[in-house]
Amino acid sequence: MLLPMKNSASLIILLVLFMVCSADLHSQLSLSSLFSDHMVLQQKSNAPIWGMDNPGSTVQISTSWNGKTYSAVTDNAGKWQIKMETPSAGGPYEIVISGSENITFTNVMIGEVWICSGQSNMEMPLTGWGKIFNYEEEIAAANHPRIRLLQVDKATSTYPLEEPSLSAGGWQECSPETIPYFSATAYFFGRDLLQELDMPVGLIHTSWGGTMAEAWTSLESLQLMPAFKESAEEYAAVPRDPEQQKAYFEQKFTEWHRKVNALDFGMEKDVATAAVASYPEEGWSSVTLPGPWENNGLPEFDGIAWYRKTIEIPKGWENMELILSLGAVDDNEESWFNGVKIGATEGAGVAREYRIPATAVKAGKGTLVVRVVDTGGLGGFMGKESEMYIAPAGRETLRENLNGEWLFRTSVNLNDVGMPPQRNPNSPYYPTTLYNAMIAPLVPYAIRGAIWYQGESNAGRAYQYRTLFPLMIRDWRTKWGYDFPFYFVQLANYMQRKSEPAASGWAELREAQLQTLNLHQTGMAVTIDIGDANDIHPKNKQDVGKRLALLARHHTYGEPIVAEGPRYNSYRIEAGKIRICFKPCSSGLAIKGDGDLKGFATAGPDRVFHWAEAHLEGNEVVVHSAKVPFPVAVRYGWADNPECNLVNEAGLPASPFRTDDWPGTTIHNR
Repeated sequence: MLLPMKNSASLIILLVLFMVCSADLHSQLSLSSLFSDHMVLQQKSNAPIWGMDNPGSTVQISTSWNGKTYSAVTDNAGKWQIKMETPSAGGPYEIVISGSENITFTNVMIGEVWICSGQSNMEMPLTGWGKIFNYEEEIAAANHPRIRLLQVDKATSTYPLEEPSLSAGGWQECSPETIPYFSATAYFFGRDLLQELDMPVGLIHTSWGGTMAEAWTSLESLQLMPAFKESAEEYAAVPRDPEQQKAYFEQKFTEWHRKVNALDFGMEKDVATAAVASYPEEGWSSVTLPGPWENNGLPEFDGIAWYRKTIEIPKGWENMELILSLGAVDDNEESWFNGVKIGATEGAGVAREYRIPATAVKAGKGTLVVRVVDTGGLGGFMGKESEMYIAPAGRETLRENLNGEWLFRTSVNLNDVGMPPQRNPNSPYYPTTLYNAMIAPLVPYAIRGAIWYQGESNAGRAYQYRTLFPLMIRDWRTKWGYDFPFYFVQLANYMQRKSEPAASGWAELREAQLQTLNLHQTGMAVTIDIGDANDIHPKNKQDVGKRLALLARHHTYGEPIVAEGPRYNSYRIEAGKIRICFKPCSSGLAIKGDGDLKGFATAGPDRVFHWAEAHLEGNEVVVHSAKVPFPVAVRYGWADNPECNLVNEAGLPASPFRTDDWPGTTIHNR
């Protein structure tokens, strides 16, 4: 049946309108936010560029460096990708992308592109909370327009994202205006490459303080590790609806909390019985606060512990509101006064200050009780002595100091209950979260390699890191599709220096990093000489960046320079001494500063280590101790904060090492 002419015309109009509207439903030409003016593309590569346009349409790219035009047809979802041939380093150039509209990128450089990632020591900016050495002078001198900066914003996701969140609209030229809050380590690495290679450098910074390596690893790789397989798969299956996510995490935390309370000696039916003044104190030990419990005989304990202190409340304070200041605590804490809960705070390093109501204040003895939950790294009271006090509100000059002796007792080891589930679905501490949001969206941007500064948050599970860290490196290389160079920073010296040789989780983590060098195309910058006993974020980031750059210049760019310090190779037991041999190097052994070699310890069959005397004999070190007549093992720099001074003639420090394989303090930690 034929339609009347009028209806036919109406139908045609409707069809045209439908086609126009349908076209509008599809995205117009767009590119990943990784591409912008001022970007750096990897030289001598087939650099991919990708984006979206109308499905089935043609996208063309014209590049000014070779006058070529490349094209691709979008798929059914509107996605497209084109690979461009890039020349040797140079620029600036222009790129024109044509599709449903035209986009032009200007001031594009061709050079060397590096991913810069890790936790807070990589994140540490020149100024802000970082304030590195000479930060004002360094910022003022940071006029390097051939260094380009790309800052990836902090983000998490339960699944891999396609688009990264970026600061400042994309790539920026390095200048005194753009560098202050960028990664200091990454900047000094890039500056050294620029100065020595004389070519543009692109730095993609993506890091997050306090995070663990498993958060930076994909689900596919974590499924290969039994320790993470279940938790990673569980997290990946979390509902994407925000309200459903919130309910899910609250339920998981409640279940874990009940399990922990059932094992905690200080809790009965979720009531803190250990918080009352009359609770027996047999079995409690004495500790000095402030200070982490790692300094009080628990080098790698992660879990729950209780603190108690009996104080004298002056008669003049009776019925007055009091201020209780505890300083910073790692990680989470609950506090009681005379059995009455007065506060609780979650978050490592957050200063605690609570008010004790006037009705609870009576003259005479008072009992303070604090329950601390630590999930990794250092645990306990981390503030200053001056931050621990109790005083009448508004009259802090009358304060009574609370630093000094407290009673202490551990209750639950996390090895027995597992890590506490995060209550925040956006937490960066879940496996895969940061890979999904801060690494996956960068793939497959063409890069030369990666630099990495992380490990502090995994120190309590150092043996596990022996597998996890190489797995993460392999994971990234698999995603990019090629084995790019990966250079990392070994943990610096930190924490209280011990008078006698002792177990150390940080030493075991450094050993795990050292073993990672068995993975090809890797290198390690040793920083055992430039840390800070009192600051986990040492200010000297200039030398960190320089040492990473030395690795790249030698191993990646082929410069005939000394890039690493002495590395242990083998040992021989002789009469009453052990001779340590190092891997061949063009730079001989040396002692930093004046005096004798330091940092060596030796043990006999009893496995008890004693400080040892050591001296150089050519390219070997001879170690002995009068306390060890038959030595069977040597350790060097085996401590959180060792005093050691073995370097090579280029001034680069030797990595801590040991000749034995005796079980360490973190071997069972998961």
